[in-house]
Amino acid sequence: MTKKFAAPRGTADILPEESEHWYTVEASAKSCLASHGYREIRTPIYEETALFKRSLGQTSDIINKQLLELKTDKEEGYALRPEGTASIVRCYLENSFDKKEPISKFYYAGPMFRGERPQKGRLRQFHQIGVEVIGTNCKSPYLDAEIIILAMRTLERVDVEGLSLRINSLGSHDDKAHISSWLREQLSKQNQEFCQECQDRLDRNVFRVLDCKKEGCQKLIKSIVKQLPLSKESEEYFQIVQKALRSSGVVFTIAPQLVRGLDYYIHTVFEITAQGLGSQDAVGAGGRYDGLVHELGGDPKVDYGAIGFALGVERILLSRSGQQDGIAGIYAFVIPMTADIQELAFKVTDQLRKGYLAADMSYGTGSMKSQLSRANKLNAKFVLILGEEEIKSNTITVKDMKTGAQERAPLNEIVGFMRLKQGSN
Repeated sequence: MTKKFAAPRGTADILPEESEHWYTVEASAKSCLASHGYREIRTPIYEETALFKRSLGQTSDIINKQLLELKTDKEEGYALRPEGTASIVRCYLENSFDKKEPISKFYYAGPMFRGERPQKGRLRQFHQIGVEVIGTNCKSPYLDAEIIILAMRTLERVDVEGLSLRINSLGSHDDKAHISSWLREQLSKQNQEFCQECQDRLDRNVFRVLDCKKEGCQKLIKSIVKQLPLSKESEEYFQIVQKALRSSGVVFTIAPQLVRGLDYYIHTVFEITAQGLGSQDAVGAGGRYDGLVHELGGDPKVDYGAIGFALGVERILLSRSGQQDGIAGIYAFVIPMTADIQELAFKVTDQLRKGYLAADMSYGTGSMKSQLSRANKLNAKFVLILGEEEIKSNTITVKDMKTGAQERAPLNEIVGFMRLKQGSN
C-alpha cells in the first residue's frame, strides 16, 4: 500500500478558507506599522548557529531546548531562526545602516522555528510580525513608550480583544549585574523549594528562574521578588516610560517578576496577553536590547540603542474577535451552459480579469443547480451565464447572488457593465 504523507509534527497547513484571515491580520498589521514610519525588511529563515548562540545566550531555553539546527559537514553550521531580532541586527550591521542613518525603524513578518514539543498555540513552525528600532539616536524612554503603544495599537487594529499589558525594568547593564547578584541571594534562601531545573538555573543564569512556568515556582517568585533594585537613573528612566504610556491612555501593570526569556534585554521589557488562550496567553512581547549590537560586531566606538517587539500570528488568529468573518470571495463566476461555449466563457473571464475584476469560470458542464453551488462556495457576488439564448442575442445573463435578480447585459460591454455594478455596491 502506498504510504500517505502528513505535515510534519508541529507544523500546520494554512488552507484556503483560513488564508483570508491570515491575509487580513498581516495586511492590517503592516498598514499600521507603515503608518508609524516603519519599513519592511526580509531576512533569510536560517543563519549561522553562532549568531543565535551569541545573541540569545548559552543559558537561554531557546539555545538549550528549542534551536533547530540544520545538518551540515561543518562543526557548527546553520540553524533555522527561532526569533527575528538577531537576524535584523546582523542585517543592520552588514548593510552599514549605522553609517547611513541615525535611526532605523524596521518591521518584518514570517516563519520562526523551535524544536520543543508542540502544543496548542505553540507550534514548531510558527509565525511572527515584529518591529526593531536600531540606531545611534534611539536611547530614549519615549521610544520605549512608542514601541509599547505601537504593539498594543497593532493588536487592536487586527481585532484582538481582552488585551492586558505588563511592563518591567531591568535597569542598565550595571543594574542588571547587581540585580543578578541580588536575585541569587534572595532566591537561594529558599533554594530547595524550587524545582530541580530552577535550582540549576540559580547558578547558571538566575534570571531564567523567573521564567519558570511551574505554579509552585511562580508562587515562590512572587512572594520573594516584590521589586527589583534599580539605580536612581534607571528608576527615573522607567518613570518617564510609564508617564508617556499614561498620557497615551495605555493601561498597564508593573510586574517585577517579568524578565523575558532572552539574555540581551535591559531597561524596559513588556508582555501582552489576550483572553481565551489558556496558559499560552501571550500574543506579544518585547523590550530594549542596546548591548546586542556591540555583541554582534557593531563599532565599539558607537553608542547604539535598540528596542523591539514580536507578535505571534497563530495566537492572534486564535484570539481575534473578527475570526468569524467570511472570506472575500470573487466578484464574478462565469458559467458556460454547454461545452462548445467554453471558449467564449474563457475569453469573457479573461477580459474581466484584465479589467481588474476578480473572476473565475466553470471548466465543466453540469446542472444550473450544481454550477450555482460552486459559485456559492467561491462566495461569488455575481454569476454570468452564457447559454444558447445569450449567444443568439449577443448578450450575457448577470445574476446577483445575494438578491437573485437577473438582467441581460451586452456581451461586448460586459467589463464596463460589471465595473458600474461594482461602483454601485
